[in-house]
Amino acid sequence: MMMTFVQPCRLFTGRWNPLIKVRSNSCCVATNLYFLRASASLPQKSKAIPFLDRPPALDGSMVGDVGFDPLNISSYLDLRWLRESELKHCRIAMLAVVGWFVQEVFHLPNEIYSASDPTEAFWKTLATGPMGQIVLWTSFFEIISTPAVIQMLQGSGREPGYFGFDPLGLGKNPQLYKRFQLSELKNGRLAMIAIGGLIHQSFLTHMGAIQQLQQHKWFP
Repeated sequence: MMMTFVQPCRLFTGRWNPLIKVRSNSCCVATNLYFLRASASLPQKSKAIPFLDRPPALDGSMVGDVGFDPLNISSYLDLRWLRESELKHCRIAMLAVVGWFVQEVFHLPNEIYSASDPTEAFWKTLATGPMGQIVLWTSFFEIISTPAVIQMLQGSGREPGYFGFDPLGLGKNPQLYKRFQLSELKNGRLAMIAIGGLIHQSFLTHMGAIQQLQQHKWFP
């Protein structure tokens, strides 16, 4: 841009004109500022889905935020409540995946717990009562955790999903704490996908995951 203004002056006068050079520099600065402002005003792209715009609420301030919200739910619901819900589902899914495999090799001493197929075991416990106990205790823990969530939404400063449960003291180091938070989210998200796949595969094959691997049965 500077050469566009300065070079014609030299051609006609045979020397550089400082005034035109200053004006050309000013023009360059103004042009750069214009393009910077224009680029800043454009919506940023999501890291998770590069062809979609990043939702405004997902500004990267939360651990594990990669801009994944294709339905734009974060524009209608509080992001702290959404993270609380995500963490609960992550933790339940991780426990479910472990339980899915343990149930195939270990059974409680009663006929109703003897099924090796996880889906068959589910229907047995649902009909005989143990599943009702699980629902009862799950509902109880959900009720007693509700006040903490309400206080968080009212501005108490509590982090989503935090209940002070850290028996190994892993959260004493702030840097390691952030790392463990990210690890929990990544493993939990993977577990949510995994348990969905395990359930559907069991419905199709009527086998547990270990039995499917042993018999190399991937399809019905």
